[in-house]
Amino acid sequence: MQKNIIFRATKDQAETVAILVGELLQEIMDLIEIDVFHFDLEETKSRLVEFIEHEKNFVFVAIDQNTNEMIGFVTVYEGYALYAEGAFGTMAELYVKPSYRSKGIGKMLIQSVKEFGDQRGWKRLEVTTPPLPQFDATLSFYEREGFEISGGRKLKVVI
Repeated sequence: MQKNIIFRATKDQAETVAILVGELLQEIMDLIEIDVFHFDLEETKSRLVEFIEHEKNFVFVAIDQNTNEMIGFVTVYEGYALYAEGAFGTMAELYVKPSYRSKGIGKMLIQSVKEFGDQRGWKRLEVTTPPLPQFDATLSFYEREGFEISGGRKLKVVI
């Protein structure tokens, strides 16, 4: 029987999380057939250590207890906005290795973030997924987990 545990990551897990970040970004680029991300393992690891140490990101990881392998992660950061009635969380990345999907791991990661956010007094939790057909399954997953479409589109400008 497969058993998984979820816990808040420390900087000691940064390299393994960074490797999974690379897998996530590559999967997205493969789906959309455009190279939109620059990924450097050492830069990502270094950035993640800083984010964890200074609580710029909170990272939760899923471990398969049978193999002691990290099989997924979620990153979340805290924001503040008038529209959100105060503090809220935004999930920046959520990834579960393909061979472990549809086993409740993503749900457990989100539940850990919800519990964490409740402890911090967050009013809401947000996530963005591209409005592209390639991400319909991702959108359905989030809707099953209680997220609602709240309008708008994610835009960016490089500064």
